[in-house]
Amino acid sequence: MSEFRIGLFYGSTTCYTEIAAEKIREFIGADIVQMHNIKDIPLKTAEQFDVIIFGLSTWDFGEIQEDWESHWDEIRDLDLSNKTIALYGMGDQQGYSEWFQDALGMLHDEIAASPGGSSIHRIGYWPVESYEFIASKALIADKTHFVGLALDEDSQYELSDERIETWCTQILEEIAAT
Repeated sequence: MSEFRIGLFYGSTTCYTEIAAEKIREFIGADIVQMHNIKDIPLKTAEQFDVIIFGLSTWDFGEIQEDWESHWDEIRDLDLSNKTIALYGMGDQQGYSEWFQDALGMLHDEIAASPGGSSIHRIGYWPVESYEFIASKALIADKTHFVGLALDEDSQYELSDERIETWCTQILEEIAAT
């Protein structure tokens, strides 16, 4: 068993975010990725890991998934100094095109405001090509990338597995480079 471990923290109402978490763990390796449903554990547990993956979904008109919403105030209390963080999100670019992946962007911003936010090493930014949406809070300043992996199980479910594998390879390479 490897000493290097990644903490993967997710909230999932309809199980799609959890299924994505399981696929990420399967691709990277169950001996490396330790999954945590934030409904069941304190978010402070994330501080135990040097590399952290957070996953959440955007609901309706840019709302945060309920498990994350119930822990939202805890994010700014996390000490994420010198941590490496990757994000992934679930959204619907056709049904909610004006709010696509908004929760992902809100989580990114909330993490940046946490203690040590300026020392966090962010990885896993994901290109916007092959998505069609009107607006998103999850875009970096130049609007060429999302702040994390953007999955759409509603209108592009057939691309999810390939996106997850590509993203996992990307973040492993970025982790190795740090």
